[in-house]
Amino acid sequence: MLEKLPEALGHALRDRRAGLDKLVFNTCGMRSGLGMLKVTSLAFADHAPIPERYTADGEGLSPPIDWTGVPESAHSLVLIVEDADAPTSDPLVHAIVVDIPPQDASMHEGALKSPGHAGEDDLHAGRNSYFMAGWIPPDPPRGHGQHRYAFQLFALAEGRRFSGKPTRGEVLKAIQERGIAGGMLVGTYTRPDGSIEAGQGAPAVRSRIAN
Repeated sequence: MLEKLPEALGHALRDRRAGLDKLVFNTCGMRSGLGMLKVTSLAFADHAPIPERYTADGEGLSPPIDWTGVPESAHSLVLIVEDADAPTSDPLVHAIVVDIPPQDASMHEGALKSPGHAGEDDLHAGRNSYFMAGWIPPDPPRGHGQHRYAFQLFALAEGRRFSGKPTRGEVLKAIQERGIAGGMLVGTYTRPDGSIEAGQGAPAVRSRIAN
């Protein structure tokens, strides 16, 4: 949807970004010293560009994600993907998945429902920022520069069940109450416009548990 914004508007908003400090990873209040999960992808390295295949300029599939380091005490895992550079007051939520089995595993390419792709029926997807359950492919406004997409994974202790389509607020509350480990993978995407260089205005993300 954002790809349809005029390039001039993207330029005008290029300094307006939600910010890294508003990611769930940095607002959930998990204490230093708790477990760390390693989150990776076969499609892109940490802080490297997300291939066009997984964006609104390509097929729009959700990318493959792998994780290790799940604590034995974990009851379930939660994945939330946010755009830290969306020109909005809070990060744009691209996907939420809850009730993931608590084990080292992966989510294959296209696992999440997206435009033109059915996804897997057995995933418990939450509500993204477009009020749908599934994957919003990256589509930063032209002229806005590089966007950083944070794939944030959390291990949770046993607790209250999630609703049918949990929201960002519900997920954040669950992490604050029973999060025991977390990890993050960041991918980037830029729509070149001939005037803003890829990477402008986008400092590196520190993958750490917030104090």
